[in-house]
This record gives sequence, C-alpha cells and structure tokens, in this order.
Amino acid sequence: MDIEHQADRNRYVGRIDGEIVCALDYADNGSVVSMTRTFTNPGFRGRGLAAEIVAHAVDEVEKAGKRVRPMCWYVADWFEAHPDRAGLLA
Repeated sequence: MDIEHQADRNRYVGRIDGEIVCALDYADNGSVVSMTRTFTNPGFRGRGLAAEIVAHAVDEVEKAGKRVRPMCWYVADWFEAHPDRAGLLA
C-alpha cells in the first residue's frame, strides 16, 4: 500500500493500485496530534491496512517531536496492542 500524507486536509490516505482503500484523519495543535478517525473501505478490511496507516502516521508524529492523542477507538486499540509506543501518548 502507498501512503500519502495530505497535510492540507489533515489526512493520511492509503492507496492500492491508485484506489483509496483507507484513511486516517487528525487534528494538529502544534504539539499534539489528535487522531480522530480511521476508516478502511469494506472490501479491504481484515488485511491490516488500518494498522499500517496508523503505524505510518505515528512514526511521522514521532519524527516531528509531537505526541498522539487517540480520539478514535481504532487508534486507541492500536496503542494497546503496541505498548512500546505508549511513550508517545499525550
């Protein structure tokens, strides 16, 4: 999957063969990125794509020296499954 950061839309999108298959929306207040929504198109669910886009976004937030506030259940569950990343939580 190719992941594109659309900073002007506060969104990451994942594409397979040019088709958008998942997205992660966020709000950035300068020091904390609130991840507000994660969505995977029904035909692509169960493949780990949401986990991949969340991991990518979390990596970018960490590189920017910011913290994450999970606002959607999927991101919160992702952090529970990855306790090694809990230091990034706001």
